[in-house]
Amino acid sequence: MAPTKPPKPTTFYNPETLRADNSIGLLTKRAQQSILLAVDRRLAPHDLTHAQWVPLYKLAKGDCSTMAELARDVALDPGAMTRALDRLETKGLLKRVRSEDDRRVIKLELTAEGEEVAHLVPAVLAEVFNAHLAGFTKAEWSTLVGLLQRLVANGDALREAKEE
Repeated sequence: MAPTKPPKPTTFYNPETLRADNSIGLLTKRAQQSILLAVDRRLAPHDLTHAQWVPLYKLAKGDCSTMAELARDVALDPGAMTRALDRLETKGLLKRVRSEDDRRVIKLELTAEGEEVAHLVPAVLAEVFNAHLAGFTKAEWSTLVGLLQRLVANGDALREAKEE
């Protein structure tokens, strides 16, 4: 599939009008920080940090199965991901299993306890997301999701164009 050509940039921002209260970078970062802090607080009784619950969630959903896939998916350097996985393994929540197809590949598998803990994450995420969306209509939520998807797609297209 051919890379998507990035759309023509807008002129919404200029150096004179750019402020913290209208910066999509700062606003999305602050929203993300607020959400992650709330999720971390809810998962703290289960002794999980962001660096730990995200891999559990991704593994439980089947999104990733190796350290490299996880690190790439969550944009974390391999060293940091290895440390997070080491902690999860020490806690008995996951295990590393050598692939039978390719002995060089180490697959990650949740233990029974890891599955149980990972099962908590979607409910916590839904609760925290819904609390952050208080006062939004369903149409506004749908619009917000669509706008963020477009923003991400534009970023992907810009990154692909620079890689060529």
